[in-house]
Amino acid sequence: MHRLDRRHFLTGAAGGASLALWPKALLAQDGPRIKIGIIIPLTGATSQFGATMSAAAKIAVADINAAGGIGGRQVEVLIEDDQSNPEAAVRAARKLIDVDRVVSIGGSYASAVTSAIAPLCYESKTVLFTSSGADSITKTPHNGYIFRTSPTVTLQGTRVGQYALELGAKKMFFLGPQTPFAQSYIDIISKLFKEAGGTGEGLIYEDKRASYRTEVDQALRTNPDVIVLGGYVPDTAVVLKDLYRAGYAGKKIGFSFGVNQVLTDSVPAEVSEGTASLVPSASVDSTAYKSLIDKIGKGALDSYSCQVYDHVVLTALALAQAAASSPNGTAVRDNVRAISQDEKGEKINDVSAALKLIGQKKPINYDGPSGPLAFAANGDVEGVFFRYEQAQKGKMALLKVA
Repeated sequence: MHRLDRRHFLTGAAGGASLALWPKALLAQDGPRIKIGIIIPLTGATSQFGATMSAAAKIAVADINAAGGIGGRQVEVLIEDDQSNPEAAVRAARKLIDVDRVVSIGGSYASAVTSAIAPLCYESKTVLFTSSGADSITKTPHNGYIFRTSPTVTLQGTRVGQYALELGAKKMFFLGPQTPFAQSYIDIISKLFKEAGGTGEGLIYEDKRASYRTEVDQALRTNPDVIVLGGYVPDTAVVLKDLYRAGYAGKKIGFSFGVNQVLTDSVPAEVSEGTASLVPSASVDSTAYKSLIDKIGKGALDSYSCQVYDHVVLTALALAQAAASSPNGTAVRDNVRAISQDEKGEKINDVSAALKLIGQKKPINYDGPSGPLAFAANGDVEGVFFRYEQAQKGKMALLKVA
């Protein structure tokens, strides 16, 4: 677990904010730190974004505290490693909820992890901000305590299927491990292909195996002209090697959690060559995104890390809007939409400026580095961006944004 403690946050303020900008009524409400939990994969099969997710969370809380905190109270972020494992995630969630008494939990990347911890969150009235895609997550009776900032499986599957059809494919075969979304991908993409006069089939395999040649041979017997890869990096690397050895020359399309630069770095260039990937994109043209990548010291940043930044900021702004003497998950739940989708509010993407306006009782409409943050009634984010990338000579190259 990592803690970020800014004891001297009032001596310097992001974006020019200072002690003088804060209403005396808010500054008088000093008290214990407000705790926000983050559960992310720092280790394991889904850990490719873990380090930058952690960094983004720490930057968010530093930005909040540099702007005076929430009503004069500092924020503390508690980061737990889910180890890419639902059981480890449950242990982490129980600690954050029962021991640390966090008001919200963010991060929550893999759908299996989110599905495991979601009931713990909504039953304890702890808001869960998630970057997972499985549609089932927001179909639970969560009573408004779940907010999803990533596109759903239905949307991602539809985009991949449409892209494969655009490339002229007629026969699709899906290969992926057992996850909460695997069968949904098969159903969604197969339906698109059948409606277009083609065929769609799929196979769900066990992960963490040294070879998938049997599964690959079964897929190739259907003569597919496109194979959709639904796994994470470790098993997708093995599947691609087996496809290469089998001489498959058709199209290959995956998702950002399995086909990314980490994957291309782990296999010979000829193995990944030509493999396309659908990538949920951050709001790369926004000042919020540019500010975050500058603070994190990278030329570009994945959408999931940007979402974690926004998970922390949404919590802080919602609590500031609530002006509650005892911050809790219900206050977060009831005020998220008020600060992120108020059509009359000032469009803003800087947390310091946002906190100042809230302190002045002015309405805001916060959009962060991950993009617009308007939520449907079930908690799903309504505005998303996608990039289409392709492995070319061992590097992921941008094809288009749509």
